[in-house]
Amino acid sequence: MKALITGAEGFVGRHLTDHLVSCGDSVVGVDLRTGPDLLDADGLLGLLDQVRPEVVYHLAGWSDIGASWADPRRTFAVNADGTLNLLQACLAHGRPRVLAVSSADVYGVVTPDELPLTEHSPFRPVTPYAASKIAADQLALQAWLGHGLETIRVRAFNHLGPGQGLGFVAPAIAERIARNERAGATAVPVGNLTPRRDITDVRDVVRAYRLLMQHGVPGEAYNVCTGRDLSIAELAERLLALATHPMELVADPDLQRPVETPVLLGDPGLLRATTGWQPEISIETTLADVLDERRRLLEP
Repeated sequence: MKALITGAEGFVGRHLTDHLVSCGDSVVGVDLRTGPDLLDADGLLGLLDQVRPEVVYHLAGWSDIGASWADPRRTFAVNADGTLNLLQACLAHGRPRVLAVSSADVYGVVTPDELPLTEHSPFRPVTPYAASKIAADQLALQAWLGHGLETIRVRAFNHLGPGQGLGFVAPAIAERIARNERAGATAVPVGNLTPRRDITDVRDVVRAYRLLMQHGVPGEAYNVCTGRDLSIAELAERLLALATHPMELVADPDLQRPVETPVLLGDPGLLRATTGWQPEISIETTLADVLDERRRLLEP
């Protein structure tokens, strides 16, 4: 299968590339470094005309939720306008099957009786990032309903693993622990520890993406999640337990976000029924891999 991946050099893109290649797929990857930019509509038309993929995994976009508060216009332009440009290019050249990756942040604030979240849960965006991903999600749906372009929408809940940037909570805490191990320090600054998240290893996530590309129903949306939640406090404590000497979490107001979605817990039932997918990598293994990577990166 000939696959095009947007955002191929990003955190998830690198893992997806490795997985697709291991499955025997032919992969063409593009990102900001190689171009074209998602806002370059003509460049995307040329790319699709040149590559003529059978399938497109659309991962590229603005993914820093915290930074979206500082630049909501740019966030919306990249995630919404960029998705529209890509879909238009797909319609013009070959009409490949498209996996459009959105986020569980589209569900926003929920009450306990609404959990776990299904694909039919209402959108209540809290962040500019979430609003932009709703627009991208609906553009992918419209491409199917209005043009017959086979689009599969993915609402990915939190995922982590090796290669994730320091703008995300697990690698950021792991980095502070690794630095403390080298310096003999004990204080680990943290932001809000109360939010609860449904967390999946990125290597399990990319398996789900390929399975959905094979078996997903066009026009449908699928939650990619485990159905289990974990507080940020629990995640941080599990990382501390892996440290080489005792440390403590210290609240840092500068690490607080303006608004935080309290709980994101998904129902993976539709994904499992459609593909047979199950997560295989435990949270303990994931966190150990993340911390080991931060340690290696600090080695002289």
